[in-house]
Amino acid sequence: MSPDQTVDDAVTARAVIDAGGTLTGWSEGARRLLGHTADEVVGRPAAELLADGAGPLQAPVDARWSGTLALRHRDGHTVSAWVLAHRRQPEDGGPGDWFAVTPLEVADHTLPDDPLVRAAVRQSPCATMIFDARLRLRGVNDAMADLLDLPASRLRGLKPTEIGGRPQHAELERHMRQVLDTGRRHEMQTYMKAGSESRAHAWLARIAPLTDGAGRVRGVCVTAHDFTEQYRARERLQLVNEASVRIGTTLDVTRTAQELADVCVPALADFVSVDLLDPQEYGGEPDGPLTAPVSLRRTAHRSVTPDSPEAVAEPGRVDVYPASSPQADSLVAGRTVVAPASSGDPGRWPGRDETRSRRAREYGVHSTMSVPLQARGTTLGVAVFTRFRHPDPFTHDDVLLAEEVTARAAVCIDNARRYSRERETTVALQRSLLPRTLPRTAAVEAASRYLPAARSGVGGDWFDVIPLSGMRVAMVVGDVVGHGIQASATMGRLRTAVRTLADIDLAPDELLTHLDDLVVRLSRESGGDGSPGEVGATCLYAVYDPVSRRCTLARAGHPSPVLLPPGGPARQLDLPSGSPLGVGGLPFESAEVELREGSVLSFYTDGLLESRGRDADASHGLLCDALSAVSGSLDETCDRVLRALLPPGGAADDVALLLARTRGLPASQVATWDIPADPALVAPIRKQVVDQLAAWSMAEASFTAELVVSELVTNAIRYGAPPIRLRLIHDASTLICEVSDTSPTAPHLRRAKTWDEGGRGLLLVAQLTRRWGSRYTAEGKTIWAELGLLDEG
Repeated sequence: MSPDQTVDDAVTARAVIDAGGTLTGWSEGARRLLGHTADEVVGRPAAELLADGAGPLQAPVDARWSGTLALRHRDGHTVSAWVLAHRRQPEDGGPGDWFAVTPLEVADHTLPDDPLVRAAVRQSPCATMIFDARLRLRGVNDAMADLLDLPASRLRGLKPTEIGGRPQHAELERHMRQVLDTGRRHEMQTYMKAGSESRAHAWLARIAPLTDGAGRVRGVCVTAHDFTEQYRARERLQLVNEASVRIGTTLDVTRTAQELADVCVPALADFVSVDLLDPQEYGGEPDGPLTAPVSLRRTAHRSVTPDSPEAVAEPGRVDVYPASSPQADSLVAGRTVVAPASSGDPGRWPGRDETRSRRAREYGVHSTMSVPLQARGTTLGVAVFTRFRHPDPFTHDDVLLAEEVTARAAVCIDNARRYSRERETTVALQRSLLPRTLPRTAAVEAASRYLPAARSGVGGDWFDVIPLSGMRVAMVVGDVVGHGIQASATMGRLRTAVRTLADIDLAPDELLTHLDDLVVRLSRESGGDGSPGEVGATCLYAVYDPVSRRCTLARAGHPSPVLLPPGGPARQLDLPSGSPLGVGGLPFESAEVELREGSVLSFYTDGLLESRGRDADASHGLLCDALSAVSGSLDETCDRVLRALLPPGGAADDVALLLARTRGLPASQVATWDIPADPALVAPIRKQVVDQLAAWSMAEASFTAELVVSELVTNAIRYGAPPIRLRLIHDASTLICEVSDTSPTAPHLRRAKTWDEGGRGLLLVAQLTRRWGSRYTAEGKTIWAELGLLDEG
């Protein structure tokens, strides 16, 4: 019934009273009971309806009240009526009102003969209610009356929404109406506190139609079943399943700890904190039993309250927990500890921690559970579960559930820690040790050998193969003057410098110029008088492009390579000599040669040719003969060259040998477009790129390539200078996008601000591609991006 309207139904007397005690609603049944019309009482104090001597009308403390009241009839006589009242709370959070109802159909002595009641009592083994076709209660069994905590004799004639004022009662009434209309059974699940209960339970209401002999629906039977255990078991299983999916998605310790807290709130607790032992505190992992006090680092926490105001420690902070704290107690004992938040002992923690004590009182914390995080026999930390909004304390089942979830999380955290340690070790080794194998590239097939000097020990000979952008490859060989630790250390510094300079795509002559400057500085740092020559080296640097099949070379006092074209004969390339590294101030020159596919280039240090028993020309002849011998394997060719040139006892100087057989990319694997400097034409270019990839059977890479091409072309149009050219190159595992223009300005990544409309293009390219960069050309510059096709698939 609406608070400001009367009701036509006169089966029950109903009234609505606002928070101030004023009548706002009056039913026809109420007029029948007391004689007053709605116009006479609505808007007047409800206390005026009490008979003389009935005492003042006071609002009940609980949300429901029932009892007998002495009421004043319109003609002056007193009416004794049993009243059931419910407090109704509006959804907008207003003051609410009271809904009072009195059944007018009083139970009679013929009730046990009612066939509907007899059927219900006979057939229902649980709490049962019987309603007629008007959804008026005809009877309840003893179990239901006990559950409602209301006298059965007073309930006859009431509807579900009159028996209770909660949303669940309105939902039940809707389902009952549906059963009456369809004649089909229905089940309803809810979680609520019944009138006789001290705490809420999970209830299953089964609603069945009751029919007469002719099959007509004459009423409904409602039976209530407490399935709290099944409900909680299902929730526990759901939480365990969710934990197995959501915890451990990454190999990051902090992220894994946060996932543990996120999964358990609010399903298991209102606040969860994860504190881990600080490895620095114990020099790694603790090697013995833990003793209080315990130092823990807050790694993660989560609360049902936004921003976790209950937290005393912020993530990353290290706190020391004394022996009386739940964290220390569970870690020292090695088991779960459940305790109320407060204790009668004033010395107990957090009673001695004023901040924690104040927070516990402020939020009403009433129960805590501390579960140690243990994996593979190692204690990692502790997870503390706290309840303040959830009314029930932690149970034994909650302990088992928390232990299972934290055990899964502990294994994930341990995996993350192990991975982090192993990754740090691996990275350190990778940075400190030189690579032992040559990279596989689409440009060349390479093989190498290094032999230390037989008597003078390790020197400074070195070689490398460096993949460059655009499927190109750099090949380098060098020789540091001298032997021993100093020569080896200098060689390591030069090798690192060459790789660094190669990464920025310097031309061979420019790279040698920078390397010469480095050697000059190293010479000055060696403790001499500052004159050049204290540290010296020779070097040969070459860049091969498999698309154009041209190789650009420059050398600094190093022997020229030997070229073996397909079909022979082998010959030494004629290159500008250049001065050795460390002389300083002299230019270097590059030379360019065209190589047929399958050509073999031989790079070497002078230790391969030096021999007391022959001159340099004879050594060159032996090298060319050894290279020209028919062999499909470069490794076999390396061994044959060493056998042919080196004496049985080993070389007098250390030897480095690098062989590279060139490969070429056919024109069918390269596509080029001239791009007009018009932003409106970027979309057609993207379409052409997608079509080309489809023709190459690379549709799986279309999405990423389309985005990359769009960003690079747009940047070139906006910031570059025409003419602009787009080139796509691919082999079996790599797709390269190149955009060239005549502007010398190179792009760079920048951090775009929140409201910036641009500045994220290159960041997007960097995230979507395996690597990207820029290189200067004679005409301007080229921006390139490399996509891994195997990664895409």
